[in-house]
Amino acid sequence: MSSTTPNVQPVNRLVLHHLNNSRSQRVLWLLEELEVPYEIKFYQRTPQMLAPKELKQVHPLGKAPILTDGDMAIAESGAIVEYLIERYGNGRAKAPAEGWIDNLYFTHYAEGTFMPLLQWKLFMTVVPDRAPLLIRPVARVIGNGVIKSLIDPQLKTNLQLVDNQLQKHPGKWIAGGEEPTSADFMMLFAVETLASRVLEVPESIKAYVALIHNRPAYKRALEKGGPYDYA
Repeated sequence: MSSTTPNVQPVNRLVLHHLNNSRSQRVLWLLEELEVPYEIKFYQRTPQMLAPKELKQVHPLGKAPILTDGDMAIAESGAIVEYLIERYGNGRAKAPAEGWIDNLYFTHYAEGTFMPLLQWKLFMTVVPDRAPLLIRPVARVIGNGVIKSLIDPQLKTNLQLVDNQLQKHPGKWIAGGEEPTSADFMMLFAVETLASRVLEVPESIKAYVALIHNRPAYKRALEKGGPYDYA
C-alpha cells in the first residue's frame, strides 16, 4: 500500500550500474516505483554476452546490477531490492500480513530455483553451437538430451507452481496485495524471459507479465533503461 508520508530521500545520489538485457531491469522498475532520485551508468555486454571488465572497477565480481549509495556498493539484485525497500520504501512494496510467507518464499525462489533452470536450458542450447565443428553434432545431441530428460521436466513442475500461485490472486500480485512487493521485482526477469522465449506458458503468467508491463513505473524504467529484449 502506498504511503502518504514523503519518501526518504537519499543523502547521496543513488547510482545504478545497469547492464543491458540483465537483472538490472528489476532494480530500475523498483526505483521508479519508489520514486527516489537516481542516476544510471550504462554498460553493454561484450560480443560473448558477458559483462564488460569496467564493472570490476565498481565491484570485485564485475557483474550487474550494482547499486552505489555514497561509498557503499551493493551487488546481487536480491540484496539491492531488499536494501531499497528497507531503506527508501517508507512502507511501500511491503506484503500484506496474510501474504508475508508467499512474498518471502518467491523473493528467494526466483534466483534460488527458477532462474538456474532457465540458465541451464540456455547453457545447454548455446554451448553446443559454440563447440568445435567436428564435435558440434555430438554436443547438440547431448545438450538436447539433457534439456529433454532433466531440465524440461523440472521447468514444467516449476511453471505449474508459479501458475498455481498466480491463480490464487487473479489480477493481483504474488503476495496477494494491490501493489508489487519484493517477490514481484525478483520474479520479473524470469517471467519476462519465459513469456518471450517459451511457447507453452500458462495464461496466468502471460497476464502477470502484462500486469507488470502496464505499470507506469515499469514503462518509465523501460524508457530510461534503453533497449531490452524481454519487454
